[in-house]
Amino acid sequence: MHSKKINEYALDTVIYVILIALGLSTLVPFITVLSKSVSEEWAITSGKVNLLPVGFQLDTLQYVVTNHQFLHAMLISVLVAVIGTLASLLITAMTAYPLSKRELPGMGIVIVLFVFTMMFNGGIIPNYLLIRQLNLIDNLGSLVLPGLISVFNMLVIKSYFESLPQSLEESAKLDGARNFTILFRIMLPLSGPVLATIGLFYAVYYWNDYFNPMLYINSTSLKPLQLYLQDIVMNADSSSFKMSAEDMMNVPAEGVRAATVIASTIPILLVYPFLQKYFIKGVLIGSVKG
Repeated sequence: MHSKKINEYALDTVIYVILIALGLSTLVPFITVLSKSVSEEWAITSGKVNLLPVGFQLDTLQYVVTNHQFLHAMLISVLVAVIGTLASLLITAMTAYPLSKRELPGMGIVIVLFVFTMMFNGGIIPNYLLIRQLNLIDNLGSLVLPGLISVFNMLVIKSYFESLPQSLEESAKLDGARNFTILFRIMLPLSGPVLATIGLFYAVYYWNDYFNPMLYINSTSLKPLQLYLQDIVMNADSSSFKMSAEDMMNVPAEGVRAATVIASTIPILLVYPFLQKYFIKGVLIGSVKG
C-alpha cells in the first residue's frame, strides 16, 4: 500500500512537471517579444535579446502607445469588439433559448441545419459577394456581421438553458410571463457563467479578427488594430510608421514592431482576470449536456 502511494505521488509529480513545462513554453514567445520591446535597438539587431531585455528602456513603448495611428486603430478594434460581443451574445441567446425546448416542432431538423453550417460554408467568394450586395464593403458592419453567431457557442448556451430547472419557467408562465420575459428576466440573469465565458470567446474573436478586415476594409481610417499591426510587422520602417527625423534617431524600428505587438495584446489580456471565476464553471456546465 505504501509503495502504491509513492508511485502515485511520483506519477503526479511527473505530470505536474510536464504540464508546468508546457505552460511555461507557451509564454516564451510572448516574453521574448516583451523583452525586445524594452531593449535597445543594437541589442535587438545583434540577436542578444532572448528572455531578458538588454539595455532597458521604455521610450519605444511610450512612442507606440502615444502614436495617433495606433490609438485610432485601437479605438476601431474596441468599438468592433464591444458592439460585436454584445450583439453576438444577444443573437446567440435568443437562438439558443427556443432550441432548448424539446417540444419545439421540427427542432431536430433545425439543429441539423445549424450543425451543417458549422461544418460547411459558402467560401470566401460567396461571402464577399454577399457583403458587397449588402453594401457593407468598407463599413464596420462587415466586421461584425460575419461572426454574429457561432453555432458551437449557441449549442453551449442551449445546453446550459436545458440544465436550468423547468419549474422556474412553469412558475413564470403561471404568473402570466411570456417567452421574452422568461428569457430576459429569468434565464439570462441565471446564466452569468456561461454568458461570461461565451462573451470572452466572442470578444477574443472580434479583437483578433484579421481576415475579415483584410477582405472588406479599404480605408485607412477604418483599419482595426490587427490590420494596422500587419502593416507594421510586414513593412515596419520609418515611413510606414510616419516617424519624424527626430523619431528616427531615437526610436528603433525593430523595437517598434515588438512594442506594437505587446501594446495590442495587453488590452484583451486585461479582460481575462475579470472573467476567470466564470470561465471553468461556464464551459463545464454548458458542455455537460449535449
